Amino acid sequence: MGSIYHSIAESIEMEEEMGQYTPSTWAVTAFIFSIIIIAISFFTKRLLGFLRKDLNGSFSSNKKVTVIFILGGPGSGKSTQSENIVKHFGYTHLSAGDLLRDEVASGSKNGTLIQKIMKEGKLVPSEITVRLLHRAMEESKSDKFLIDGFPRDEENRTTFENIMGIAPAFVLFLDCSEVVMKKRLLSRDQGREDDNINTIMKRFKVFKECTLPVIEYYSSIGKVHEIDAGKPAEDVFNDIKRVFSLHGVKAT
Repeated sequence: MGSIYHSIAESIEMEEEMGQYTPSTWAVTAFIFSIIIIAISFFTKRLLGFLRKDLNGSFSSNKKVTVIFILGGPGSGKSTQSENIVKHFGYTHLSAGDLLRDEVASGSKNGTLIQKIMKEGKLVPSEITVRLLHRAMEESKSDKFLIDGFPRDEENRTTFENIMGIAPAFVLFLDCSEVVMKKRLLSRDQGREDDNINTIMKRFKVFKECTLPVIEYYSSIGKVHEIDAGKPAEDVFNDIKRVFSLHGVKAT
């Protein structure tokens, strides 16, 4: 989408410089912009329609689910600790990003429409992501879920609670300094170090601006357990096990 706008803007600028840009050309350009906006809106509404048809926003009457969110900055160890929790406590691990990618890879109508939104450089609406989570939970035989890296922002959070009709039992916040997280990310990423650092710093910025307010909200209602994630992974998981014990969750 950005490249389309940029190309049209460059054409306008060149034609203005050459004295060839007329009011009629402005009208054509405005029409093109309108068509692009309408197309994006159409694809988004159509996808939401497909998902609403499949999902009614509530679980089967006999299914009561427990949800835990695990949040933290990039490189804080969410994936590692999610694996530990799944193995030790028997939770089903769900990743919003994985669900979106799987839906696209499936070749379904929903996946095709999601792909169109992504190709336009747009963020997939929260309602779509939440309904994919809902479907995965409904179809699973499990009744306890660990959701990794979600909600990413306040819109995600409110949409999740409105559609699901539930709130997390508690939230694990893997608190880790940017110095440690950056070191971990650079040690596992490939490519030029400068490019990696630039990308990493942008991710840190997004986390602080978008996800920290979610953590602060849940903290204000007593649902957050802050874990020092700068320690070795084994020590971090020992702290996590103590949190689960506080909530009466036993190892499987």
